[in-house]
This record gives sequence, C-alpha cells and structure tokens, in this order.
Amino acid sequence: MSRIGKRPITIPAKVQITIDGTKVVVKGPKGELSRDLPVHVTVSQEGETLQVVRKDDSRTSRQMHGLSRTLVANMVEGVSQGFQRRLEIQGVGYRAQVQGRNLVLNMGFSHQVNIEPPDGIQFAVEGNTNVIVSGYDKEIVGNTAAKIRAVRPPEPYKGKGIRYAGEVVRRKAGKTGGKGKK
Repeated sequence: MSRIGKRPITIPAKVQITIDGTKVVVKGPKGELSRDLPVHVTVSQEGETLQVVRKDDSRTSRQMHGLSRTLVANMVEGVSQGFQRRLEIQGVGYRAQVQGRNLVLNMGFSHQVNIEPPDGIQFAVEGNTNVIVSGYDKEIVGNTAAKIRAVRPPEPYKGKGIRYAGEVVRRKAGKTGGKGKK
C-alpha cells in the first residue's frame, strides 16, 4: 500500500468538494480548481476527510495512487491557503519591478524583459531583488517561477542571475592565469 496514498486529506472550512466520477472540483476562498483523475483510483468523501483508494493492485494503479492523492491534496491546499515561490536576483544592476500586473526585469540585456502573469498568478517584489510568485495552482506557480528563472539562470563563476530562494549554486574556480605551452 502506498504510504502517501493511504493518508486521508482533511478538508478545511470554507472548502467545497464535488466528486463526479473521476472528476474532482475543489472550490475555496482563493479560487476553483478541477482535475480529471485516472480511472485506476477513486475519491470518496467521508465527513471532513477525503480518501483516495485504488481500484485494484495492478502496477499502474499503484503508481497512480500516491500521485492522485498528492494532486488532490495540492488542490485543497491551494484554494484554501495558496502557494508561493520566492526568487532572488543577484548581480550588479539586476533588478525587478511590478508595473500593473506585469513583472519587468532588468537583467543586463539591451532591453527589459516583460513577463505577463497567467490567470490566478500575482507578482510581488521586495527590495528590487526578491520576487514572489503566488497563486492557488501549485503547477502554474512553479512553471511561472521556472520561466522567470530561465530569463537569466545563475552562472557558475560569479553566481549572477536569478535563483530560487535557498538554492545553492555550485561555483567553479575559473582560469588560473598560468603560462601556456610554447
């Protein structure tokens, strides 16, 4: 039995769940999410908890059990609390700012990089160098943060670029300046 799959999901107050066959719809104060789950698992609601159960003991059912439980748990957490990813910008002259809903990055290019948020995503900037991507869908928050990081990933020699908060960038030594061969 999947250790993750057999754990029940507690439903917070103000969250409504509708189960229609394999489709699960979760509504909460932050928004509404829906997902079609694989046919190998079923979701049942018992009071204030959800339980994800697999139909049989086949390999694909076992694979989908923990995944489906995690996806439903992320939906419940997203519509009740929301998710956020923090990014740090390092480098002289590199900075970010919010104009309207868009994020404008000055990353040493000849132009500014303008990033429009998808639906349900908000940008916030703290001190010109810390970007916060927040929303209620964990998948879209992560993808948006990855797109921002891809504008200027951290380089290994000086560490300049955009990195996730807490990300460790392995540094390289660089050239030593010794004499070449004759």
